[in-house]
Amino acid sequence: MEDEKLNKQNTSNKETDNKIPIEREENSKAENENQISELELKEAELKALAGKITEIEKQNSELKDALLRKAAEFENYKRRNENDQLNIIKYAAESFIRNILPVYDDLERSLSHIDEAVNPVGTAGGFDSTKKGLMLVFEKFGKILENQGVKKIDAKGKPFDVHFHEALMQQPAEGVAPHTVLEVLEPGYMYKDRVIRHAKVIVSQEMDHTQIQPDNSLDSNEVNSTEQE
Repeated sequence: MEDEKLNKQNTSNKETDNKIPIEREENSKAENENQISELELKEAELKALAGKITEIEKQNSELKDALLRKAAEFENYKRRNENDQLNIIKYAAESFIRNILPVYDDLERSLSHIDEAVNPVGTAGGFDSTKKGLMLVFEKFGKILENQGVKKIDAKGKPFDVHFHEALMQQPAEGVAPHTVLEVLEPGYMYKDRVIRHAKVIVSQEMDHTQIQPDNSLDSNEVNSTEQE
């Protein structure tokens, strides 16, 4: 009986000894599978994080570009605003000068026509003194305008330029190149570096050089009569 018990116990011990390695192997496989699963999960998480980082970097780059554009636009706006303010200061007297130019022109026209007036007998000296007085006023007026930066546009005899001249009419002129200013009907003016009134002018046009050649041939009857004589 004891032998049988021993045999059974030995058999049971052997079976237990055989089961232990199998269980260990299964546990090892399970652990490996768990580790692989964890690694795959971590790899997936890393890929997701890398994608988020890439997206954030892209958004950051876009925001940076937008910020740089806004900064450049603001600098351009600031520069334009500063230029506008400088121009307002620089050309502050433009409206006043524009209004007094017709008076200056009228004074100049009066001086240019004063010699055409018929002087009554014994009053020539009076007209001369009036002319000299007006001339002094005109010159003084001109110096004031010049000191303010006003300059008359030199137009007569110059090539027509739309930036400085306004053509009121064209007319042919012998010996003058086409598109040349012949007469100034109303002078133009520059205020510093800006045209505040274009010169109203008459411009030369191209001449028609078609010439009619005279027919010097004699009539055949006249030739015959001449030969007979």
